[in-house]
Amino acid sequence: MSKNVFGQPLISCSKDPLTGFFRTGCCETDEQDQGTHTVCAVMTESFLTFSLKMGNDLISPRPNLRFPGLKPGDRWCLCANRWIQAYKAGTAPPIVLEATHEKTLEYLPLEELVKHAYTGKIKS
Repeated sequence: MSKNVFGQPLISCSKDPLTGFFRTGCCETDEQDQGTHTVCAVMTESFLTFSLKMGNDLISPRPNLRFPGLKPGDRWCLCANRWIQAYKAGTAPPIVLEATHEKTLEYLPLEELVKHAYTGKIKS
């Protein structure tokens, strides 16, 4: 069973839109996941704009890839390095810690993740 950054069972990040490298709703990972899609983030307008400028359009739907397009408020499993890149640019989205995979701790310390914790209502 996958664990979150607190060492507890990983909860779902989002079923609508369906997220995760494996499209299970969870930010699970393995050696196939070259991008390490382990950070459960709540999308913001500033992050979506930043991602688009960086060449990763998360806004436009791509039905052939089972991707609905994201809007502010949606939760999505981000690549750990993309979140770090957004953080350095001042546009990092908040993180749902209970749904963020423990592998993220290889990229960022827990103390830093906690500073960016999502404090709103958790939905799946």
